Amino acid sequence: MTKRAMSSEQARNVRAAGHADAKLFAKIIGLPNDYNNDLKAKKDVIDHNGDAHSVKSGKEWWQIFLYSRSRIESDYAFKAMNGIGQLIIECLDIFTQERSDYLKDKEVYKRRLEKPMIEIREKLGDKKRLEAFLAKAFFNGNEVQFLTVKESNCYHVFYYKDVINILSAKLNITNSKALCKGQFNNQKVLFQLNGVNAGELELRNDSDIHYREIKLRLNKHKIFNVLRENITDRDNPAVINRANIDNRVVRYAQAIKKFKP
Repeated sequence: MTKRAMSSEQARNVRAAGHADAKLFAKIIGLPNDYNNDLKAKKDVIDHNGDAHSVKSGKEWWQIFLYSRSRIESDYAFKAMNGIGQLIIECLDIFTQERSDYLKDKEVYKRRLEKPMIEIREKLGDKKRLEAFLAKAFFNGNEVQFLTVKESNCYHVFYYKDVINILSAKLNITNSKALCKGQFNNQKVLFQLNGVNAGELELRNDSDIHYREIKLRLNKHKIFNVLRENITDRDNPAVINRANIDNRVVRYAQAIKKFKP
């Protein structure tokens, strides 16, 4: 599951495309053409009902979060998550303040990382803890009500509780294994579906800009597919037309009643 880090320009392009997709969704559901969201928040779009949508598009991967030590330390929800926040801080504190010092002997720090990464995996193996972690990661608790996925020019709207229930039931949590010489076991926490990696929690130490940061990324297609495969209740096109709902919006399960465009 190795993936080369994006350049700064590539990352900017991905963010710009995501913001454009969120603005298009806002327009489709009837918000003003000049609607602007908070570019740093998970509330990509706030609909007419005052409910928030995390709008995800992307071609392959979703970056769910990328946090520094101070962000984890200052967030009460991470602190209260039965030790997971403390373990993330422990992982970050393994590495030196200066990246140049870390680069002198990477092996020492990677060996130290194994123990807390195993402990995070053990905690997330408990389904209730995994639910809490996913709720925090995707929805900042219950601050955001919907996950809205752009796929094939349509916006697929899922209620946050449905997302958490399905993913916590279907995901299997494990640790990474070294695949070749120079790699080390237990450097990541992996999120698997049917034995195939669908995401990972990892330390970013690959540049001076992104050093001593914790990142969660998930595979768009695998996550989107498992949600659709496990929800049979979705909008009927005839009903959408009668309700005067744009046919580019598809609602699933509880979102059918709770989201009124």
